[in-house]
Amino acid sequence: MSKDMRNLRRLINLTEQPQSFNNGSPATNLQEGSSFVTLENGRLAVYRKHKGLKWKSYMSSDGNEYVDKKLTTHSLEYTNTFIDYRIYKHNFSDNIGTTEHFIPWQGTGEQTGMNDATSALLVPFKMTCHKILFRPESFDTPTANFTFKIKRQDSGDATVDEVASFTYTDTFADNTTIEVKQSDFNNTPVVDAGAKASISIQASANPHGSSKDYYITSVWRTEVTI
Repeated sequence: MSKDMRNLRRLINLTEQPQSFNNGSPATNLQEGSSFVTLENGRLAVYRKHKGLKWKSYMSSDGNEYVDKKLTTHSLEYTNTFIDYRIYKHNFSDNIGTTEHFIPWQGTGEQTGMNDATSALLVPFKMTCHKILFRPESFDTPTANFTFKIKRQDSGDATVDEVASFTYTDTFADNTTIEVKQSDFNNTPVVDAGAKASISIQASANPHGSSKDYYITSVWRTEVTI
């Protein structure tokens, strides 16, 4: 075997040893024009120092790509699946008493059941309630407990199934927003595609003696499939 062939084979079989820096910041050790390769949380990261700045890119071994901070793009098209958060308004005015009310997804017409065009959403994708923002006007009985429920009707039947519930027991302050988080519910508040979803509220005592405004917004984690 010629010397040139031996050198070529040596270069092919050469494996660069991993580099590391004790201070945890490769940029402070890189010289101008030099590069640094390391594993970060299972991803291969390549650093290079150019004109005093540290440049970084990731290499993928599984097809997944990660961005440390903000992603800016001229145009973006999804071709398979993605997850985002959808916001819905449920404002209405009423004297609700202690009756369970299904809040509207369109218009301002709350109902006492979910078999109404305004009180249910036909879910296009798998959705999980991330949070509910709830702001009523002043209450005559601010100590009334409020129970929030996520309900559904599966495709093919009209049975109302309770998915998850949460009871707010703190005293309400006038014109003050409370937040019901996903983790507050007793079960995961998820509704599958093709089902109808509703949100109901019910007070343990009549919170006011006349009609009041309720400002309600829900945020849903939505798993979109193209």
